[in-house]
Amino acid sequence: MDKHEFTLDDLKRILIEGAGAEESVDLDGDILDEDFEHLGYESLALLETGGRIEREYGIVLDDDVLTESNTPRALIDAVNAQLDEATQTAA
Repeated sequence: MDKHEFTLDDLKRILIEGAGAEESVDLDGDILDEDFEHLGYESLALLETGGRIEREYGIVLDDDVLTESNTPRALIDAVNAQLDEATQTAA
């Protein structure tokens, strides 16, 4: 199985597809360590994002992942950890 890395571009695409983007927020800026709430994404938008990630990447994210990942960097790291685990399990 080829390893696929979840990137900031993947996250931005999924966020926009699921919840859109605040006009006042520049998602093309340095947002890796910005809090999701500051970026205009509340818990419901993050739940939708998590569901989209799970469906697209064939992984299951624990509920804690979405509540504890307050920044794009934290969520990307959590998704990549799950992808690594799924790849190792499949090998």
